[in-house]
Amino acid sequence: MANQLFCPHCGHQEQPGVKFCPRCGYDLRAFQDTTATASPQPQAKTNLLDSATAQLNSWTGQRRKVPIKLGSIFSEVFKSHTEAEAEALFIGGTRTTTPSLTVVSASPVQPWLFTRVLAVFGLTIAILAGSLFLFDGEKMYNGLIFMSALAVPFSLLIMFFEINTFRNLSLFKVTKIFMVGGVSSVLTSMVLYQVVNIQNLTVVTAIVIAVIEEVGKLVMIAYYVKRTQARFILNGLLIGAAIGAGFATFETAGYAEDFGLGVLLLRSVGALGTHTVWGAINGAALVMVKGAQPLTMTAFQDGRFLRFLGLTVCLHALWDMPLPLPELAKLGLLIVVAWVVILVLINAGLREIRHLQAVD
Repeated sequence: MANQLFCPHCGHQEQPGVKFCPRCGYDLRAFQDTTATASPQPQAKTNLLDSATAQLNSWTGQRRKVPIKLGSIFSEVFKSHTEAEAEALFIGGTRTTTPSLTVVSASPVQPWLFTRVLAVFGLTIAILAGSLFLFDGEKMYNGLIFMSALAVPFSLLIMFFEINTFRNLSLFKVTKIFMVGGVSSVLTSMVLYQVVNIQNLTVVTAIVIAVIEEVGKLVMIAYYVKRTQARFILNGLLIGAAIGAGFATFETAGYAEDFGLGVLLLRSVGALGTHTVWGAINGAALVMVKGAQPLTMTAFQDGRFLRFLGLTVCLHALWDMPLPLPELAKLGLLIVVAWVVILVLINAGLREIRHLQAVD
C-alpha cells in the first residue's frame, strides 16, 4: 500500500518507474520518488509519523514521507506585522488582485493573520463575559454564545484563506460560502436525520452520525466546488474549510443554547480539529481527483477521494464514540491525526503549483 502511485490527473494506479500515465498520458516524472533509481542506500529508520505521512501522501500521487515542520509553518505568527500587510491579504481574490499562475508562490506556507483574528475574537469574548458576569448583563448572553462558537472555526477559516496561495477566492466569496453553505450543510444533515432514529449515543449511532454529517457537508462542498469552478487542491481545502467552519459555528451555538457555557467551552476548544478540518480534507480530496475537469459523479467514485472521505468519517465517529479512554487524550489524538492529514494535503497542493508552473 505504501508504494502505490496514482496519476494526479485521472487517478489510474501506476506501476513503479512509469514516466507517463498509460491512460491519459500525464507526465508523472515530477511525482516519482527520485531515490527509486539511485544506488541502494542503507535504509533509514522510519517512525510512525513518517510512515503515516508516506501512506497519506501516496493517496495524493507521490510515494514519500512529508516532513512536519510546525516551527517553520508558524514562524511568522510571532513576528511583527502591519495592518497594511493584513489588508493586502484580505483584498486578494478580486478580479484585479488575483495573481497569474506564474507568480503564485509554491514556497512553504506561513500563515499568521489568523492568530490576530483569533485575538480580536478573544478580546470581544472577554468584554462580553465581563459584561455578563460582572454587571449581570443578561442581554450579552446570546452574543457571548455566538462569538464563542464563531471564534475558532472562523479563525481557522482565515488560516486556510492565507494558505490558498492562488489568491483566487476573495474573502467576500469565502464568507458567503461560510454563512450560506455552512447553514445549508446543517439543514442538509437535518434532512438526512429524518430517515434514521438516533436516541442513544453508541458505537453504531456514532458511525451513523458521522456519515450523515460528513455527507451533509459534502453536498454543499460539491455545490461550491462546481459553482466556483475550483480546480486546485488549495482551493478545495479553503472551500471545504468554509463549509465546515459554518457547520461548526451554527451547531456549537445550538448546543450551547441547550446545554450552557460548559459545553460551549469544550466544543470551542474541540473545534481545532473537527468540522472545519474534516471539511477541508474532503474539499481538498474532491478537487484533487476532479482536477481541471468539470465535477461529475466519477470524482465521488474515485478511490483516492473515498479514502479521504472514509478517513474523515472515522475521525468524526471516533470523536463521538463513548470509548474507554480519557476524553481529553482521545480528542487530542484525533486533532493531531486530522492536522497531519491537512499538512499532507497542503504539501500536495504546493507540489501541484510547482508542477503546473513547470509545464506552463
